[in-house]
Amino acid sequence: MAACTVPAAVRCSMKFLFKDTALTSKKICYTSWRTCSSSSSSCSSESPAAVSTFAETIGHYDHLVQCGSLRKDAQQRHVLQQLAQLQRTLKKYSNSIYLSPSPPRLDSKDVKSQLQKDNAPDITTAENKGGESADKEEPAPPPPKGFYIYGNVGTGKTMLMDLFYSRVENTHKKRVHFNGFMLDIHRRIHRRKQSLPKRRLGNMFTYDPISPVAMEISNETCLLCFDEFQVTDIADAMILKQLFETLFKTGVVVVATSNRPPDGTTTSEYCHTICLDAGIDYRRLDNVAAGKLYYLITNIIICVCVSIVTGPQVLTVLGRDVTLEKTCGSIADCTFEELCGRPLGASDYLEMARLFDTVFIRHVPRLTLTLKDKARRFTTLIDNFYDNKVRVVLLAAAPLDRLFVHSGGEDERDRQLLDDLGLSGEAAERLTLFTAEEEIFAFQRTVSRLMEMQTESYWVEGDRSHSNKHINT
Repeated sequence: MAACTVPAAVRCSMKFLFKDTALTSKKICYTSWRTCSSSSSSCSSESPAAVSTFAETIGHYDHLVQCGSLRKDAQQRHVLQQLAQLQRTLKKYSNSIYLSPSPPRLDSKDVKSQLQKDNAPDITTAENKGGESADKEEPAPPPPKGFYIYGNVGTGKTMLMDLFYSRVENTHKKRVHFNGFMLDIHRRIHRRKQSLPKRRLGNMFTYDPISPVAMEISNETCLLCFDEFQVTDIADAMILKQLFETLFKTGVVVVATSNRPPDGTTTSEYCHTICLDAGIDYRRLDNVAAGKLYYLITNIIICVCVSIVTGPQVLTVLGRDVTLEKTCGSIADCTFEELCGRPLGASDYLEMARLFDTVFIRHVPRLTLTLKDKARRFTTLIDNFYDNKVRVVLLAAAPLDRLFVHSGGEDERDRQLLDDLGLSGEAAERLTLFTAEEEIFAFQRTVSRLMEMQTESYWVEGDRSHSNKHINT
């Protein structure tokens, strides 16, 4: 049996031909906990202008509850109260007093001038401000603490962060999805390495680009908001440790959401940790505006772009060519293997999100932990599509609530890696690499998001035919 989810809004842009199929509808519980738009008739009394005081922020949240856009949730309101306090602090906040050149980390005169270029130009110090020397200045007060908000899927973490961010009256702020942030970091590191002078024969040197990249970001912003903070790559974890140490020391305030509690001490030192988990997935609650879910039983034949010939399209991503075999305008008709069976990543999926507003994904198998690589790519794919409002139609081997199977996972590669690391079975049980905890949490998030992505309201919001929507690249 195959399951396919097709929102009613898809009928506006494509035609379906069915052969021996039965169309049935199944209503689910769902509520939209996103901020209602200023044009919404139910919230027309709310001023579209951003507000920043504590009372107005809480009042706005209460208004969203009263007009039916949000459900009353004491935990959410408590978290927003704390964010509103930070919002007021950030109104006149600047991290310029914390900025100072990072110490050179190199072993050659050949790159000393390059490092001075990296660190000197945009750094604000007492000297270039015309003030007294640093040793005569009083120590700067500690910067405001940020927030690390974690909890189960669909509890409203992203919604609260976005409410907070939209009302921070500080131009030096940035809100990013964590995947996009890591792509930006890798691009900056690559650019700096490319700008280094060529190494001379017999002259060895080392150059650490992470500190200057962190200083670069610190000079650009004093507030960073991260959605879906989750690190599963060891190389990324090493980069982030050094990067965040510099960001925090230079006064950058971080607000992050995650499904997982924080691991490191650095985060707890510079961020308040809050667990937001009332045991409710708001994406599944009943809401008339959410529309219906449709399941198609047995095989279907989908004809898209009836009047236009479909064909392949080549995407150029970071110097690589990625070909999608069947596309038509803003629609891509793909297979699961095409998207997740190849070594693709967040940068590839972000480029797809930029080019296509509707993507068909055929032949999605039941995802066990044995298929870890493909399952990870699928969760990354859905994360990026969801964040950019790409409309997705799945032809899957099972309904969403049975698509991910938390079994398997001990494949030959895992056993080989255990042997290479010299680890026993007991040691492996303590490592998420082998216990697959991160995959299980990611699976839960993906199912919750796919449920929302099937709703009528999501499809209407994802329509780019009448507007140029911003894509988070």
